[in-house]
Amino acid sequence: MTQLKIGLFGFGCVGQGLYDILNQNEGFRAEVVSICVKDRTKPRKLDESYFTYDKNDILDNPEINLVVELINNADEAYEIVTTALRQRKIVVTANKKMLAEHLEELVALQEEYQTPLLYEASVCGSIPIIRNLEEYYDNELLHSVCGIINGSSNYILSKVFNEGLTYSTALRQAQDLGFAETDPTLDVGGFDALNKLCILIMHAYGLFVKPEEVFNYGIGSLSAHDFQFAREKGLKIKLLARVEKVNEDSITAFVIPQLVPREDYLFNVENEYNGVTVQAAFADKQFFMGKGAGGHPTGSAVLSDISASRYQYKYEYKKLARHRALHYTTDVRLEVYLRYHDETDLGLLQFEHIAEQYIGRSFHYVIGEVSLAHLLSIKQELASRDIFIASTGRKVEPVAEEVLAAAASEKAK
Repeated sequence: MTQLKIGLFGFGCVGQGLYDILNQNEGFRAEVVSICVKDRTKPRKLDESYFTYDKNDILDNPEINLVVELINNADEAYEIVTTALRQRKIVVTANKKMLAEHLEELVALQEEYQTPLLYEASVCGSIPIIRNLEEYYDNELLHSVCGIINGSSNYILSKVFNEGLTYSTALRQAQDLGFAETDPTLDVGGFDALNKLCILIMHAYGLFVKPEEVFNYGIGSLSAHDFQFAREKGLKIKLLARVEKVNEDSITAFVIPQLVPREDYLFNVENEYNGVTVQAAFADKQFFMGKGAGGHPTGSAVLSDISASRYQYKYEYKKLARHRALHYTTDVRLEVYLRYHDETDLGLLQFEHIAEQYIGRSFHYVIGEVSLAHLLSIKQELASRDIFIASTGRKVEPVAEEVLAAAASEKAK
């Protein structure tokens, strides 16, 4: 068992949480040698001798054999992680954006330098979902992985739905508690969940899917009308990330608010908690729940990776080799609820089938089927409209072959 000498990048919420956990964990053989931070003026609870402001003081230090990267900037994190791997230092990171954008390259680097990169804390905070997908489900056929994987947006939705707070008040509370950033776009826009979903896709199905290939839509345009609709139907609105098999040859994935019924496990996942449901062919349905935000819950996931590294643990990526025949597709139909203002909004979504429509004095809504590929193509415009979209949760269906042929013919003209 190796004596770990740690170089830590970042001493924010998670970095401090990790340091607290290490200090309180008697008998755990790991020493934080140095902590690299940017702001020289920020008051900190540790002596100045612990800190450095030059990343090379850690990366070039031969005594340090494990690098823990916990900074916000994805580009800087990429430089730190790749440099450390090339110097054969074990790396533990929580940077989901960096991972989602560079995962294929990072998997190749681990193989080339025979040095592990662990990142349990990048997805779902304290829930060990990556380790479970890697170990427990390594030989399992998965139908779907779906869940609440952003604690900030779930906190906001819980406060609005359960306590009647306004969206802006709930957002401010989430920011004050450290669950949401000053600029909350990554959380409420579904981008944080999107990055995490791309990581889960790799471990669940062995496919590298880039964030720009996946549709994401957040909760920023929610209104009281949407909560009223959900309450009247006995539903809750949750921001969900989903990857699932469409057929034997393909999977699809998306991040979108969903109208969740009471019988769904995710209905009762509240505040900063995350919840993930794994639907498997043999193990059937299993549900994981835990805190998805906060220094100590996320720090505990970092500690788990640090602990595993003492025993030379690494991800084996078994499904990467096994699922070569699988491909990713957006050629599926979703049933969605749309709250809208006028016919131009309806025209934008190009509904293929409408099951229900309501036109009232204060708001209108429609429930019908839309193409996921089309939603992805108009993602930017959707964000600029005063509308709200949510999945009804009905099973996705592949687009009919004749529809695909007609679309291809139209594109060729």
